Amino acid sequence: MLNEVKAAGAQDGRQHHFAIVASRYNARFVDGMVEAAKQTLEKANATSVKVVRVPGAFEIPAVVAALAHEDEKELSAIICLGVIIRGETTHAQHIGEAVSHALAQIQVQYRRPIIHEVLLLENEAQAEARCLNPKHNRGVEAALTALEMARIMGSL
Repeated sequence: MLNEVKAAGAQDGRQHHFAIVASRYNARFVDGMVEAAKQTLEKANATSVKVVRVPGAFEIPAVVAALAHEDEKELSAIICLGVIIRGETTHAQHIGEAVSHALAQIQVQYRRPIIHEVLLLENEAQAEARCLNPKHNRGVEAALTALEMARIMGSL
């Protein structure tokens, strides 16, 4: 993670405002991504980072749409973080697909980068590897993508 954080420091977050919308469900894993994303954005000198927590992954798109609509000129990118772990039914699959489709629609509708790291995973071991392992934390990846997309969108 150290190399990735150094890379984020090379990214310039100044004059960029970000929001992180994260679920509280599976908080142990999501909290790891939130903290990693915040640290990465802070190291890149982001002007501001607003964190909004929601009950679960399914609620993320509603808040993202509200933020994209309300803060149309303010936010450079919105980062979405959540963990869905498959169970014995197809419920997790339905939630994952619904969230993915909704976030894609919001991104196009508001022409704002929506960084999708709402992970649909098979088990807790996969969640630990992607959310708590400093070398492969998807929160860092999400923040780096948000920084790059903010730069790209600003250059258009």
